[in-house]
Amino acid sequence: MCEVSRIPGLARLWERTRGVDRIVVAVVDGPVDDGHPAFRGASLGRLPGVWPKDEDRTSATTAHGTLVASVLFGQHDGPVPGVAPHCRGLSVPVFGRRATTSQLELARGIELAVEAGAHVINISGGQLSPPAAAEDALARAVRFCRDRNVLVVAAAGNDGCFCTHVPAALPSVLAVGALSATGRPMTTSNWGAAYQQQGILAPGENILGAVPGGGTTRCSGTSLATPIVAGVAALLLSLQVLAGRDPDPLAVRAALLANADPCEFDPEECVRFLSGTLNIERTVNAVTTEQFDELAEAVRKQPCGCGCDGTEPAAANVVGGDAPAVEAAPTTAADAVPAQRGPGVVTSAGNATAQPWTPLVYAVGVLGYDFGTEARRDSFQQLMGPAAESGANPYDARHMVEHLRAHPSEARALIWTLNLELTPIYAIEPVGAYAADVYELLVGLLAGEVTDEDDAAFVERIAVPGRLSGRTVRLFSGQVVPVVEVEQRRGLYGWEVNRLTAAAVAAVEAATTRPGEVDGAAVGTVLREFLTRVYYDLRNLGATSRDRALNFAATNAFQATQTLAAALGEGMALDTIDVEKSPFCRPDSDCWDVKLRFFDPENNRRARRVYRFTIDVSDVLPVTLGEVRSWSES
Repeated sequence: MCEVSRIPGLARLWERTRGVDRIVVAVVDGPVDDGHPAFRGASLGRLPGVWPKDEDRTSATTAHGTLVASVLFGQHDGPVPGVAPHCRGLSVPVFGRRATTSQLELARGIELAVEAGAHVINISGGQLSPPAAAEDALARAVRFCRDRNVLVVAAAGNDGCFCTHVPAALPSVLAVGALSATGRPMTTSNWGAAYQQQGILAPGENILGAVPGGGTTRCSGTSLATPIVAGVAALLLSLQVLAGRDPDPLAVRAALLANADPCEFDPEECVRFLSGTLNIERTVNAVTTEQFDELAEAVRKQPCGCGCDGTEPAAANVVGGDAPAVEAAPTTAADAVPAQRGPGVVTSAGNATAQPWTPLVYAVGVLGYDFGTEARRDSFQQLMGPAAESGANPYDARHMVEHLRAHPSEARALIWTLNLELTPIYAIEPVGAYAADVYELLVGLLAGEVTDEDDAAFVERIAVPGRLSGRTVRLFSGQVVPVVEVEQRRGLYGWEVNRLTAAAVAAVEAATTRPGEVDGAAVGTVLREFLTRVYYDLRNLGATSRDRALNFAATNAFQATQTLAAALGEGMALDTIDVEKSPFCRPDSDCWDVKLRFFDPENNRRARRVYRFTIDVSDVLPVTLGEVRSWSES
């Protein structure tokens, strides 16, 4: 049995701080029963507007989320004393009624937690996978945390094997394994090569936690060890704030790893100790001395190991491929027993206030539609009539377009979706005085998607500007997606690639001194490469400021055409696309610089050409600022 208050060094740390409200810890997990007595007096909120609120408090996911949150935020005058009771808590319930979720939803939760002002993100879950192999959306979300100096603390997993989970095994994450009451790794706690450099062990056996409805229980596993480490990190950040310093989560991560107790047993057993065991007292000393500045500076100079700084990632840190989803571990003492794997991600058992989350979306994807229920589908089939010799097929977009053009009001009865590949990420709902116009445009865009690919009107993808409504909708498959409200046609674009290619050819001809020698096919190839790079290589949910800027850059045909025209006129090809916070911006705006780098494929000694344009994403529809700037770089 482990009492949190008896963890070595924690009581002395509590004498200095039990946390400050400025430090925000997000719990990306199941829903939390915030009415439990353990949270009475806690600063604990929920991220609004993305996941449904009608969760069952008796579900395993609510039990798991409540348990993890209580280890973090339980008040010391209540039934469960938490590690960081005075820090601000943010519940991000990516696990709903189901015990599984997707890596895409996990990525959504991580990104939105960062946008909501989180300094530390606790993920007591993950997915068993090859070393550091994660879906692109999840890998990018973790890199986003690193770029924004947010610490992700994730469970190593309870499979009891030489194996790794994502996101715990991804670069810049702090992985947490579980210690038994004897001070040795629990037999169910995972170990692996990726964890040797970025993993730490913490108490995880028979930890006291809250049960929805008002009770308490004791549970074991990496799910419980993770909030202990996340809570200690939050307290160390609180010490920085109390000392008048800016919190530095990634430097605190480095301090926790550097000051962990090394294994003192034989080498064969030591492989299960990850990089060491949590040592609170030594880490506190490190964080509160001048040497911490040197450590923080070293962290800032470290390559990220993910290719974003021009370095190639180490073999163990290569990210990519599709991994199966993970399931929720039971929230009882049997949490230590590996659960059967299923199709989804699993739970493993400078301002004085947090930055407000602005629920704007500018997302790129494929337009689709859904019926929600069998009854709604059947009603469409009956109303559509004999659209073809074989009868109407409500799943055939061509039949649906024909029906909707004949009966425009029927468009309101569909659930319009925006999809990444075949996965719906949002439901699109036109609202306001111009809703009918937006529905009409959606029908036109759907018609463009089913047009022949050689046609000038062919729509490859669409871009959707809107606001997250705070509501969700359940699709026919049972998937729940957030609703994005679209108030007007302005900014709702279809990627008509064939027309855009023709415009690019014209722009190149206008920019070159030899217009008759312009290779239209080459221009089209480079343009498609640009659009494909954004969609496939940089796929995102369009909810963060950075991603809205990136998606708008790809959609803004005029800017892209002019930039590509200038580069192609010099015989260059697209190399990289970078987005970074602009150092200059108008008051009350949110400005980002999008940089396109071009190189000469026939002469690698020639200087690269950089084109930069600045985008303000503070409004529903982003806007470019100023002219495109360009320069050469070696």
